[in-house]
Amino acid sequence: MSETLEARIKAETIAAMKARDSERTTTLRLITTALKNKAIEKRTELTAAESEQILATMIKQRRDSIEQFTKGGRPELAAKEATEIAVIEEFLPKALSAEDLKALVGQVVAQIAEGGGQKPTAKDMGTVIKAVQARLATDGLRAEGRLVSEAVRAALA
Repeated sequence: MSETLEARIKAETIAAMKARDSERTTTLRLITTALKNKAIEKRTELTAAESEQILATMIKQRRDSIEQFTKGGRPELAAKEATEIAVIEEFLPKALSAEDLKALVGQVVAQIAEGGGQKPTAKDMGTVIKAVQARLATDGLRAEGRLVSEAVRAALA
């Protein structure tokens, strides 16, 4: 586990406990547990990228839960999940806005077109998505997979 992330989460947990913020404390403990479990499963320290991936997965799970709770008429549970998402997102790089993602996808499509001599088509969607994900990783940015997929589909249409 990346020491800086682990240290930040530990410090935030202590601060939340002192402030008697039970929801925040619970969420921070969930993050700590998820990271430790993955490190134990892997049997080595987690890299920063792996830690971020785990946090992104936790956010995705909570978004799915919000959708289910909203459909099921349980707004109080959906609100709790939304609060957890806000806490988890504090430890991730800022997510790209839709406009920035669209611009990045446009750049990647242009680069692929330059390299191959022709603009990628819908058949090349997987290749373009992989290139966009790689670019996000190298630039230290993040975007939800579903949004990347939608942006690429729109750019190739």
